[in-house]
Amino acid sequence: MDFAEPLSSIPQHIGIIMDGNGRWAQEHGLPRLEGHRAGTDNIRHFLEACGEFGIKIVTIYAFSTENWERPLEEVRGLMRILERVLEREVEDLHRKGVKLRHLGELEGLSDRLRKAVLEAIELTKDNDQLILNVAFNYGGRAEIVRAARKLLEDAVDPQDVDEASFGSYLYTAGQPDPDLIIRTAGEMRISNFLVWQSAYSEYYSTPTYWPDFDKEELHKALQAYAQRDRRFGRLRV
Repeated sequence: MDFAEPLSSIPQHIGIIMDGNGRWAQEHGLPRLEGHRAGTDNIRHFLEACGEFGIKIVTIYAFSTENWERPLEEVRGLMRILERVLEREVEDLHRKGVKLRHLGELEGLSDRLRKAVLEAIELTKDNDQLILNVAFNYGGRAEIVRAARKLLEDAVDPQDVDEASFGSYLYTAGQPDPDLIIRTAGEMRISNFLVWQSAYSEYYSTPTYWPDFDKEELHKALQAYAQRDRRFGRLRV
């Protein structure tokens, strides 16, 4: 595909629901965890493509609060994969100027994994080429409940609560809302992902499984986004 022709509009912030790892593995005659490994390996290529297209913020849905209900062996395998990814990729991401941020709770993670996450955040905190939000042990409704509790704990006057002040208590505080949400593997739901932040996000679904979602597939999503008429509930004058 020819990427030379510039896109008319580039989203500043995209979210990606990385779906289809298990089905990809099944179609390749592999165990489900091999699909998750392939999907994790694809994150590096995806971020490189995002950087080439000029996208500044990426939020990936890596592990939801509901994923704890999956078979124990699969959950343990996912945790091991994340540990290896942090060990293998963080230094390279740091060299490329990627800032890592974690969305979600660290409770429930092993001490070793929690330590690795915090060290990655600390190492990359001053980088400014691309922000990578990793939603891990994350749920959109739980995030809203957490924000409400913190507002109450801080004794904020109800008259001072508006969308901006409430947003400052979310994990994504200080960042623009996602312009585009991409979901792979053909599903047509957001699955508790960025429930508050995605109120006016454009949505793009592709039948391509996440391990096969490459630069060409991203370009297709960006082309579709560029053709959208974003009015945020207003009429065009």
